[in-house]
This record gives sequence, structure tokens and C-alpha cells, in this order.
Amino acid sequence: MFTYPQLQRVVRIVVIVCCGTLWQECSNRLAAEIETDSNLSVVQPVCGESQLSPLSDAETPSNATGDAVGTENEVHQSDETSEKEDHMFPKLPDWATRIKTLGGRQFWGDCFYCSGWRIQRNVMTGHCRLLDPDDCRCASGTEAVCRAEFVERRKKEGIPAMKGRAVVLVHGIIRSSKSFDPLEKQLASKGWNVVGFDYPSTRVPIAESARYLAEVLKSLEGIEEIDLVVHSMGGLVVRSYIQQCGEQGPDKRIRRMVMLGVPNKGASMANKFQNNVLFKTIYGPAGQELIEGEETPVAALPTPPFEFAVIAGGRGAERGYNPLLKGDNDGTVAVESTRLPGAADFILIPSMHSFLMSNEEVIDCTERFLKSGALRKSGAKTPIPLPGNVVDSPK
Repeated sequence: MFTYPQLQRVVRIVVIVCCGTLWQECSNRLAAEIETDSNLSVVQPVCGESQLSPLSDAETPSNATGDAVGTENEVHQSDETSEKEDHMFPKLPDWATRIKTLGGRQFWGDCFYCSGWRIQRNVMTGHCRLLDPDDCRCASGTEAVCRAEFVERRKKEGIPAMKGRAVVLVHGIIRSSKSFDPLEKQLASKGWNVVGFDYPSTRVPIAESARYLAEVLKSLEGIEEIDLVVHSMGGLVVRSYIQQCGEQGPDKRIRRMVMLGVPNKGASMANKFQNNVLFKTIYGPAGQELIEGEETPVAALPTPPFEFAVIAGGRGAERGYNPLLKGDNDGTVAVESTRLPGAADFILIPSMHSFLMSNEEVIDCTERFLKSGALRKSGAKTPIPLPGNVVDSPK
């Protein structure tokens, strides 16, 4: 017999499948139309590179006297592109603003954040929307339109600038930032600027989700230190972001990260259902990347260069909550898969995968590590050594 929460989850999955199929059909038609238009192009930002970044002096064409120049043809083409973008993404009329959204978080990704306000980009159409802290839509159109609207509202409504320390919460696949509500409330009460990052986890590959994260981190102006708390695939999104940053490395403001049930070595459940039609439909391209193995996308991800801890869920026994998985597990991810070498601390907590974010012990351990660098009250640590290194057990 299903409990009410379980029925809610089943209904939610069915709705996502139906909506995903409909949106996929719409996106295919839109993509076919856009491909025929050679004047429009979308450049994906890498490691925080904004799509609206102005040209540097070195990139601006100039004549012999140093004055910037542009051909008449280039100016005309720019005007045509602007007109087409305005036509495709018209500005909302006043009566249509400050309307509560219906959510749709699997189809929107954050690309800007400031004091609870965010700009999200639709993964299907490419257009953006500006949301206030209550998730009410205040503008819609191009990213430039949404940024301009935010600047106006910031002047009128006195939206404060951010400063100090922020913690960015990165949810797992098929979830949203709302899954962190209990943790968010506790961290916010202790003085953190809490940034609930949303991304279209079931609609795009992990690398594309990482690009959304890069944009949000770059937009956190005024923030001096950044901590990360990640659940499940959210940890792989962060590691993919680090990979994309290359030699320059991730944002220098990042201090610590806590991983909750992250399949750092892949998820064997993904291997089992990799070719299942329902699994493909619900979990999308990222679900195919979660498989475990030596030559898989997960295996190629780097170890974070900053301090991080791992919290795993499990029974603390030879067999976990899910009999289909080998060894102890949280019902979705094997404990062994969470153990990423290089972690400064590790702890196993009796909790199932989907409830790690709301578990009181997990929340306390997370806050403690972000503050002190240790998960336990005693301060004792159980690091996960890199290959070839030996560490002492906690006392």
C-alpha cells in the first residue's frame, strides 16, 4: 500500500514524463526553425564567462588612428539580430509582471543571482525570465532585457547588494533547490547568504549544467567567500565546473564543500536502467552519464582543489537499503561510490538518499564542517586518503 508522500512522488514523475515529452517535441520544432536562420547563434559560456561580456580593447576592431570601426554590413546585421531577438522574446506588458510562476524548474537554469533575485534561461527556447525572491516573474525576454529590468527595480525597491559569505546549494537530478529548504533555513539563520541554485538537471548533460553554475558563481558580486553544499548529481556538476575551468582553476573565493550522497564513482542503478525507455525519458542525457566504469564521464572528473567532506547515507551494515546494490547504500547510491579520495572528512549517517538534505544530523554536520572543517563535534576527522597516502583513524 502506497503512503501519501509516495503517491505524490509517483504523480510528480508521471507529470514530468508527460511534460518532458511535450516540451521535447516543441524544442525539436523550434530548433529546426532556428537552424535555418544563420544570423542567430548562441554561445555557451565557459567557467563563468557571461554572454553579455563587452568586447575588450584588444577585441574591438580599430583603424590606424585607434578609433573603433565597423562595416556598414556589420551594423546592419547587428540591427537585424536585435530586431529578431525582440520579436522572438518580446518584453512583458506591465499587467503580466509579478505573476507567480508554476515552477517548471526542469526547464529553467539560473544564470544570475543577487539577494534572492535571479535570472533564469529556458533550456528549450533560450529566452530568459527575471524572478523575485517569491518566485514571481517580473520580466521576460532576452537576458539583456531581464538584467536591465533588475537594475531598474534595484533602484526603485532598494534591493541590497550582497556581501560577506555565501553558501551555494546544488541539488541532484530530478530535484530542485526547494529540496534544501530545512538546510537553507538553518544556514540563513546563522548569517550565510544562501543561494539555492536551480538547473535543468533532466534536460541537459552534466557539462551544460556546470556552465549554468559558472554563470551564477560569477554573478555573486560583493561576496567574499563561497561554500558549496551539493546533493547527489549536484556534486558531479561542481566537479564538471572545475574541469571546465582548466588551468585557471575554479572561483578563488570557494573555501569548502560538503557532498551529500554524491555518486563520485558512478551509480550502478544507472547501469541497470541505462537502456530503459522510462529511465531515459525521465532522467534525460545526464542520467546516461551517471553510469559507473573506468572510461565513463564520471571517472574523468577531477578532484576538487579546495577542502571538501563526504556525507554518505546507509545502514552501517553489509547490506544497505536497496538489495539491488552491492554493499551498504542509501537506496540509490552505494556508500563506496561516495568515497572520493582527497576528502578532508567522511561520515556515514543512517538515512536514505532522498532525505539526506532534511536529516537533522546531516544538517548539523554540514554546518559544522563549513565553520570548522570537521564533521564531528569532537573535531576528529576521518579523511579519505589519495592513493598511496595513509591516515590515522579518528580518536
